[in-house]
Amino acid sequence: MSLDELGLATQVPGPISARVRVLGGRRVSWLEFDDVEPAAPLTQSMTYTMETAARTALEERIPLVFVINSAGADIGEGIAALDGWGRVARSLTRCSGTVPTFAIVDGPAVSGPALLLGLVDFTIMTKNGYAFVNGPVMVRQFTGIEITKDELGNAASLEHNAGLPIAVVADRAAGQDLVEELLSYLPDHVDGVSPHWPTTDPVDRLCPQAGELVPESSTGSYDVRHVAEAIVDEDSLIELRARWAGNVVTAFATIGGRPIGIVANQPMNLAGTLDIPASQKAARFVAFCDAFNLPILTLVDTPGFYPGKDLEWRGMIRHGAQLVYAYGRATVPRICVILRKSYGGAFIVMDSKTMGNDVCLAWPWAELAVMGAGQAAAILQRRATDDERAAFQADYADRLLNPYIAAERGYVDAVIDPADTRREVAAALEMLDNKRERLPHRKHGNTPL
Repeated sequence: MSLDELGLATQVPGPISARVRVLGGRRVSWLEFDDVEPAAPLTQSMTYTMETAARTALEERIPLVFVINSAGADIGEGIAALDGWGRVARSLTRCSGTVPTFAIVDGPAVSGPALLLGLVDFTIMTKNGYAFVNGPVMVRQFTGIEITKDELGNAASLEHNAGLPIAVVADRAAGQDLVEELLSYLPDHVDGVSPHWPTTDPVDRLCPQAGELVPESSTGSYDVRHVAEAIVDEDSLIELRARWAGNVVTAFATIGGRPIGIVANQPMNLAGTLDIPASQKAARFVAFCDAFNLPILTLVDTPGFYPGKDLEWRGMIRHGAQLVYAYGRATVPRICVILRKSYGGAFIVMDSKTMGNDVCLAWPWAELAVMGAGQAAAILQRRATDDERAAFQADYADRLLNPYIAAERGYVDAVIDPADTRREVAAALEMLDNKRERLPHRKHGNTPL
């Protein structure tokens, strides 16, 4: 162990170690399961080491990193192992919103350890990692379905279908590198300040390519990630959960060296509509940024919520409310840029002025309304002829589908040239640098889940 490391619970038995170490120039509480196969079951002594690492992170106010390779609670120990796992879960919950927490899964994370992954802020999985609450034996006994552990919880499937890992990497070393990269955007704790990035990219740089990426047709597709890259500092954008809920993009970046979080509708996927996974993904990210004082830049281009019986029956109302709630309680600086479409409930949800954003900007061709002209005609002109419906749509678009109507009513602060977006966002961030919002005292809100 090097001089810049301090061992924790070093004499407690088990294939696990904990220490305070330096990662990318930052002190972190590092808990690591040994790289052994088969993975060891989780004993009470091992959970003591885990709890010690979490408690140290909380008391020292430093980030927490778990490297997990566990086959679940030790059946032979019985209730003692479960008691220990519960203590770890409680310690992780206390860390939430106070220090950033990470998990690198390299091997199995089964049963109790799998649930711990849902408590940390960011989970990274290696290609050898897999995770599930109930394994193949339980699946077969309860459902009669034969399935392998790889089919049930391999890293690629969890990344694409469940959104559990923010990324899948080659090995533990690559996972460590990704944690180090993420920490470069984050403070050590809730009262800390994010590191300032050195940059030679001027904040008043024009970004005409941002607007040029948007097609003239209101239904044309484009990659909103390229728009974001044109606005933020060069080579500073890192996307999270890129393979899950692709109709919304969540990413860290910097502007003028200041780390920010970005939430953006992605027109390339489901036309940028919001569905259940997208609402969950964006809500979780907004809540994280708010917890650790990262300003939020929201890039809006969405025709609304994705329609369908299946979504409604699966709880679109509840899950859509998660995103509403996350924005509604966020107190960090919030800047919204409406790139193109902003219709209906999605106009409200995507950090509108009504939801309390600090600065709302719109590009000249932005469309803000209850719905698009075609949808409005289908409802209000059901019995009209084709010519009458076309005339209605043209009039509707001229009168209502432009940002100037919203600006007159104060729902948009400024209609800007897309080339000025970086400069305007940077100026807003500078203005809001000392923003402090006092919240009413209460134990906590009742988050829609």
